[in-house]
Amino acid sequence: MIAGLRGRLEAATADSVLVDVSGVIYRVGTSATTIAEIGQVGQAVRLLTHLFVREDQLTLYGFASAEELRLFETLISVTGVGPRLACAILSHVRADALYDAVAHENAALLATVPGVGKKTAARLLLELRGKLPAAAVGVGAGIAPSADENEVVEALRALGYTVAEAHGAAMRAGREPGQSMEERVLAALRELAEG
Repeated sequence: MIAGLRGRLEAATADSVLVDVSGVIYRVGTSATTIAEIGQVGQAVRLLTHLFVREDQLTLYGFASAEELRLFETLISVTGVGPRLACAILSHVRADALYDAVAHENAALLATVPGVGKKTAARLLLELRGKLPAAAVGVGAGIAPSADENEVVEALRALGYTVAEAHGAAMRAGREPGQSMEERVLAALRELAEG
């Protein structure tokens, strides 16, 4: 099995990269998150990979981090979720937001991913609850999203951000004591600009 690739980034598309490894060019399916992290065409790249095997195809999927690879492998173990859909989920929902969605049973966030309807989102929540690391699902578990956090998400959505982007930025921005709603929205906007 191919566990990883190290080479030069030859090209990138919306859902894959071409990696030149000593003259052999591999097409590697991936997420938008990894594409954004690995650098520019012509630079050295290192990917952790998963070889997806079906009777009629061999497809290589690769990611910049071990956490993203683990999430990918967990997602494809869910009934009805193939590698392309798993990559779409990882492209639209950051890892921390995915953990939070599972902890709070937030099917609406998962349903924002193209190709994930309400039924698939509900099945994902049900099956992922027992498969994600307990520490990751425990992040924020027992702390329901506050009304303030929901207001920040709605403000960001009004500015044109998706539910996943808005929710992830609100989570990363955190909450400082005495912070006004405007300050929280600005902090979330800074998170979006940096991400």
